[in-house]
Amino acid sequence: MAVTGAILGDISGSQFEFHKPEHLDYKNCPLFTEQCEFTDDTVMTLAIKEAILENQDLTETMRRLGRHYPDCGYGGRFYEWIMGHGTSQPYFSYGNGSAMRVSFVGEYYDDPAQVIREAERTAAVSHNHPEGVKGAVTTAVCIWMARHGKSREEILAYVLEQYPADRYDFSADKDMDYLEKHYSWDVTCMTSVPVAMRCFYESDSFETFMRNIFRLDCDSDTLGAIGGAVAEEYYHGTGLDAEEILKKYLDHRMYLIWKR
Repeated sequence: MAVTGAILGDISGSQFEFHKPEHLDYKNCPLFTEQCEFTDDTVMTLAIKEAILENQDLTETMRRLGRHYPDCGYGGRFYEWIMGHGTSQPYFSYGNGSAMRVSFVGEYYDDPAQVIREAERTAAVSHNHPEGVKGAVTTAVCIWMARHGKSREEILAYVLEQYPADRYDFSADKDMDYLEKHYSWDVTCMTSVPVAMRCFYESDSFETFMRNIFRLDCDSDTLGAIGGAVAEEYYHGTGLDAEEILKKYLDHRMYLIWKR
């Protein structure tokens, strides 16, 4: 399930989001440690899953579940939106939050047109900037493509259509060696989505995808969530004992939504 890959990517990446060692042995370091935890990426991923399965209002469900976890890493404006300190209207964001929470859409719907519509809907409640919406749609379509047997090359070609190299500094045409030297921490969809997909493209398993994430100075939990959903579908699993890992890192409320 794409949601499983997204959550495992979030939890694994969380250990290096702000505290990546300067000379990290990315090839051999543990994927999961005591420094790992679920973040807002997992909370919002599961909120969208619950809203879709229960046919609930997205905004209400995201706010209700999000308020149970006020300290899980929301960005400033999204925190205000979750907590209801201002309007419930979208605030024209192009942050990577729209892409990190969309995995259930790519997993759940079979009609690609519906995947696009639902991805747009999940983004637009807060991230209604065109780039915010595109980040969600691109991620969901990549998940759908992986589910339906498309090759890594086909998935990469689609991402390059959405983020052409002549318009985006970190299009998916940049390989891992280039990214390791030049990419720096960023929370926009315009870099997070194509870079996460490049990390997937140069992988041969969920684990090697995550180790590609570890090479970069990046928003590692969110890139892990974005690309982890694609990797899980493409490789037909993560090669990990997801049940045991998620029992350890998720609380009971989160775990029950994941299990549905």
